[in-house]
Parts: sequence; C-alpha cells; structure tokens
Amino acid sequence: MSFQTLDDKGCHFLELLDDDSKPIEPSTSGGGPWLKYFEHSNSLCARATRAIVNHAPIGEYHLRFFPWEEFKCPCGLHCIKSRYHILHECRRYNNYWNPRRDSIVHFTLFLEFNCNAFSFRESVT
Repeated sequence: MSFQTLDDKGCHFLELLDDDSKPIEPSTSGGGPWLKYFEHSNSLCARATRAIVNHAPIGEYHLRFFPWEEFKCPCGLHCIKSRYHILHECRRYNNYWNPRRDSIVHFTLFLEFNCNAFSFRESVT
C-alpha cells in the first residue's frame, strides 16, 4: 500500500501495466512482477531498471545530477533527452513502435529492439 503513495515510490518511477492493463505493484515473491520479463538477459534487466527508476545515462539524468554535461538529444527534436522522449518521440530509437509503451510487454520489446536505449553506450544503431 505504501508504494502507491508518491513519496514512497518516487516521482520518477515509470508506471507499467501488466497483461490485464493493471498497474504492476512491487513484490518480493517469486522475484517480483517485473523480473520474469527481463531475467533472460542481464543487460536487458539493467537497462529496464534504469528506465523504470529514471536513473539512466540520459539527458534528463545529467540535467539533474551533472548540469554541466550535455543533456540535449542528438536527434534534434527535443531539448532534453528524457525517458518519455526516448520511449515515445525519438527517431534514434525507432526499431520497434507500439503506442502501448506503458505495457510491460511492449516496454520489454522496445528495449530488446533498441539495444542501446538506457545503456551506457553512446552510439545508436
């Protein structure tokens, strides 16, 4: 219950929905509700975690913690490379498109098709 309050989960936490379009709640049983989608790849799990908690090496993070570093998106569409921009707008990450990026399944597919999204690698293929 305490996770539902904004103070406990943080204001940057990405809300994801399960297969029944219900918000995914954290749990310690069975590795939690997210892990089954990412457990086959350590890299995918790391990038998903960075995206979910918005603690990824992107402009939005740099602006909060390292404002002297570059925070603009190289695509030129947006002045700040944010999580929302990467998931929904950026042309650099268009290897998978589905408007339901709030669904854990489509979020996972987006990450699998865009291997550099939320990673420490600079180049995007």
